[in-house]
Amino acid sequence: MDATALKDKKILVTGGAGFIGSNLTIALVKAGARVRVLDNLSTGRTSNLDECENDIEFINDDIRGESSLRTAVKDIELIFHQAAIPSVPRSIVDPLTSLEVNAQGTLKLLLAARDNGVKRVVYASSSSIYGDSPTLPKEESMPVDPKSPYALSKYSGERHCQLFSSLFALETVSLRYFNVFGPRQDPTSQYAAVIPKFIASIQTAEPLTIYGDGEQTRDFTYIENVVEANMLAAFSTGAAGQVINVACGSRITINELASFLMDVIGKRVDFRYLDPRPGEVRDSLASIAKAESLLGYQPKVDVWEGLRRIISWFSASSYVYEER
Repeated sequence: MDATALKDKKILVTGGAGFIGSNLTIALVKAGARVRVLDNLSTGRTSNLDECENDIEFINDDIRGESSLRTAVKDIELIFHQAAIPSVPRSIVDPLTSLEVNAQGTLKLLLAARDNGVKRVVYASSSSIYGDSPTLPKEESMPVDPKSPYALSKYSGERHCQLFSSLFALETVSLRYFNVFGPRQDPTSQYAAVIPKFIASIQTAEPLTIYGDGEQTRDFTYIENVVEANMLAAFSTGAAGQVINVACGSRITINELASFLMDVIGKRVDFRYLDPRPGEVRDSLASIAKAESLLGYQPKVDVWEGLRRIISWFSASSYVYEER
């Protein structure tokens, strides 16, 4: 997209110190936007924003707080809503917090945005809401079937976004992310995503833990593609009120992922196969036809190039070895 459209725009990024939020915040600052970040640092890190800390306004607070939301949305034109409690396994352990943050927090944000004249909210939804239907690729018109509290909470937020688009003068766009990976993704969390966790394990010569037989598939999506999709969604006239997949439109198995990472890093480790985790889907593959037609989206970085980039980033960083 033409990044000049963002110049001097007053933008709020919720969850802007997290993995996806920080990458988006940095890109927005580089495009000349005036960015405010709202993050309670429950999963984010201020160090993720070191690159732009002098160019943003940072509010250390929670999206569940109505007073903090009123402060955060004041004079804002556009919101990228990334704040969430991530992870399917975590939501099964603590479903109430997932509901409070992901569903109720989103509703409170939408109310604050409506009441303060925000033009558009771009909401981070999730491919997990499709559930475990064997039909591939996943198209936005398919019935949804959330299999975890996390998936259900993200779907609730998505539906509230659509209602606000139809009932009020607040445009919303919901982007269903498929297995996003890239720099600043935390490998040390108990609920770390598979790619940073695998890289950390290979680098420290620890066995790779694979849940299931490893033949389950994922449409892994490099962060640069996700940032681009968000920026496109901010201004695409036909996107208001829509739900749109964001992915690469290709898939690989977890076993293929593990082998490729070991080949590129140049180390071999053992595999440890455990029972599949409850709530996780077997196969995931997105149709990105709607993103192409409504947003003009095209993934710029395929999974293999993205994996090479993230290996290089982690290899040059101490991030893998930091404990929260």
